[in-house]
Amino acid sequence: SQRVLRSVDSRKDVDGFHPENVGKVAVGDPTGFRPATPYGVQQLLLRSGFATEGRHAVVVGRSVIVGRPMASLLLQDGPGGNATVTVCHSRTRDIGSITRQADILIVAIGKPEFVTGGMIKPGAVVVDVGVNRVEDPSLKKGYRLVGDVKFEDARRVAEAITPVPG
Repeated sequence: SQRVLRSVDSRKDVDGFHPENVGKVAVGDPTGFRPATPYGVQQLLLRSGFATEGRHAVVVGRSVIVGRPMASLLLQDGPGGNATVTVCHSRTRDIGSITRQADILIVAIGKPEFVTGGMIKPGAVVVDVGVNRVEDPSLKKGYRLVGDVKFEDARRVAEAITPVPG
């Protein structure tokens, strides 16, 4: 996969996956392409009026597609940045004790309804990036889509939350 990524011209890499663009995001160089999903989350926070500056943002998931670039964007100096960032992943011990510290919780771990209401600080802003199919024999298609956050649980605790789907 790395050989394929390197074969793409970094100036045409709109996904921001080429090592050159990954590096530019990591160091805060705005001349490269930013990965669409993390940049979209950052814009969602900005345009919804949720300040990141000085807030504790916890990113659950360390993928090169969402988790790592999301952490880099939140750390950068400027609008949508200046957050204190913690990254958790599938091997993090007592993950709930860390997620309960988040003013802003961004979840992209790839596990259906992994984060429950008990893992969320009251009043936190929750952005669920996950999209998972779970079996649902009551539906004609046999499945339904859910996020990485247990929505009904979380919405009782969070100030704001993104639904999945939607």
